[in-house]
Amino acid sequence: MSLLHTSRALLSKTSSIARKAATKHSFNVPRSFTNVPTPPDSFKDGKPTLQYAKALPKTFASMTNEQILQFAEMQIPEACRECIVRDIMVVDQIEYDDAMKIFKKIAETNRRGMQIYALPFYTGFGAAFTGGILSVPLVFDLNTVNWFNDKFVTAEMPPLEDLETMLEVGSASWGWMEPILGQISFFLLCMQFARSQLQNLGVRPYFNWQRNMRAEYLVSQFPQYDAEVSPSLYCSISLRSTYLNSHNIFSLQFLRCYSKIDKICEPHEMSD
Repeated sequence: MSLLHTSRALLSKTSSIARKAATKHSFNVPRSFTNVPTPPDSFKDGKPTLQYAKALPKTFASMTNEQILQFAEMQIPEACRECIVRDIMVVDQIEYDDAMKIFKKIAETNRRGMQIYALPFYTGFGAAFTGGILSVPLVFDLNTVNWFNDKFVTAEMPPLEDLETMLEVGSASWGWMEPILGQISFFLLCMQFARSQLQNLGVRPYFNWQRNMRAEYLVSQFPQYDAEVSPSLYCSISLRSTYLNSHNIFSLQFLRCYSKIDKICEPHEMSD
């Protein structure tokens, strides 16, 4: 059984146990999905008390290691960041604020060359947006239709009395615009269908390639921060093991995880 299926089975079993406990006990019994014990006076009549509400973590930095690993398993960038920061603290034997300074360097390194990797996405967006805007005057504007006809078509136009409205101009230009727009539409339809099949297969060729390239580069720049985590983190399919260790069979590089999750189109500003 794969690590992903094993993790899902463990989570499903935990949820099942929690549901059974909820139906068996009263509402005053606290329910926790982590190993962190809950004080017995945390709930009253099925509702949290004021004292318990005051203990609610307001930032990722104030969460426990177990909570951070659970959120990192869900591919939340802030949780992956926190995993890296805490690994930096252990490796370099420094406090949190100093570790955050090093993490900022890691984040800056991960952003290098991002615009180059994003160029195909920007190009596709620009071409689609520009083509959609230009298609309107190329069909309905008389001056644009005459210019396009003189340069690329050289077809005989109707007399001016038959080109007095936009619809009449569109009727005249449709003779050569219909094959162009029809072929483009059919091509995009085929590409959209092909893309949907790739999504069904879980394949994103270029995106996965550039993401892996970024991840490998980031790991190579900071090899000392390769951290090891428990197998439960493998519930996230974008995380993968990299090496074996005698103390912990399954391991993961948090840097590779963070690089794969960080957005490609814009800098990812993460709150504390």
